[in-house]
Amino acid sequence: MLDEIVPAGAPWTGIVRQGQVLRITDLEGQQAVDFLCYNAANPEERYHAPNTVKAAGSIFLTTGHTLYSDVARPMFVIVEDQFGGHDTIGGCCSAPSNQMLYGVANCPGCRENFLTGLGRHGLGRRDIVPNVNFFMRVPVTADGSAAVALGVSPPGCQVALRAEMDALAVISNCPQINNPCNNFNPTPIRVQITD
Repeated sequence: MLDEIVPAGAPWTGIVRQGQVLRITDLEGQQAVDFLCYNAANPEERYHAPNTVKAAGSIFLTTGHTLYSDVARPMFVIVEDQFGGHDTIGGCCSAPSNQMLYGVANCPGCRENFLTGLGRHGLGRRDIVPNVNFFMRVPVTADGSAAVALGVSPPGCQVALRAEMDALAVISNCPQINNPCNNFNPTPIRVQITD
């Protein structure tokens, strides 16, 4: 149905129909992919991290876990995962957070990519919520400490999600160069939609 290469640091959006599978491939390895999704017919219904985490019983998502909406309806199910343990708590990077955390000015991030992608569908800043980070690790220690870790996904690593409703998928192929989530070197990904 669709097979596209998303350049390093770029956004991507698309409608995934109920029953279709969205496959994301980390082509070169060590690349984080920020992900949001919305009910295509009613975007006020959107991905909800707390519902997803509570249902999974884990802050790390993998095969069999469901991405739930803010009204507790299934949006996507992870049907295949070659990575294991995708992050739900790190959120998206942004120009303001890069300034706050790293002292780097004018360094756009995934938030800006989300705004670009959402704008194509009449959505905007109010529609950005805490997102899933595919192929990204944010380990949490026993004392509650957490930090973005070095990307470890191998080249060709894939995650596949089956749509449980007609959904708008919004991706930021993370442009971050100030922390190790992309090994300081953003690279392209492949996005496919199949029946």
